[in-house]
Amino acid sequence: MANNKVAALVEKLVTIGLADMGIELVDVTYGKEGGRWFLRIFIDQPGGIGLEDCQRVSEYIDPLLDEHDPIPNAYTLEVSSPGIERPLKKTADFERFTGRQISLNTFAAVAGKRKFKGLLKMVDNQAVTLEVDGEQLIIPMEQIASAKLVAEF
Repeated sequence: MANNKVAALVEKLVTIGLADMGIELVDVTYGKEGGRWFLRIFIDQPGGIGLEDCQRVSEYIDPLLDEHDPIPNAYTLEVSSPGIERPLKKTADFERFTGRQISLNTFAAVAGKRKFKGLLKMVDNQAVTLEVDGEQLIIPMEQIASAKLVAEF
């Protein structure tokens, strides 16, 4: 739970500055892997993210984190693109990717299932509409545990 607090604090610290740079903050994660702590910042922008963008964001974030010191231990900062199967976290993410294939997991069963893969048809603040096997399912936003784009080739 403390890891989520660190991620939330970092998100609050960097969101406005990144927006001023024309960069969207997609996600922040903080956790321990193999005995080391990692702070991962996932960013995006129209046209995609390149190495130079990651470096520019890292150079912006690093002194900000040093100044506010929201992380209690040594860590490695990683800044990257969310990738082809980017997570969908906010209502705006779902709106942006309406018409795309997504995979979605729910906290509780909806129509007898918790895992879905289908076409994102519609979204509002209350629910997403997903077309799965020709049927439309309405999934309440508060039931969505995770969602991400599905790579289409």
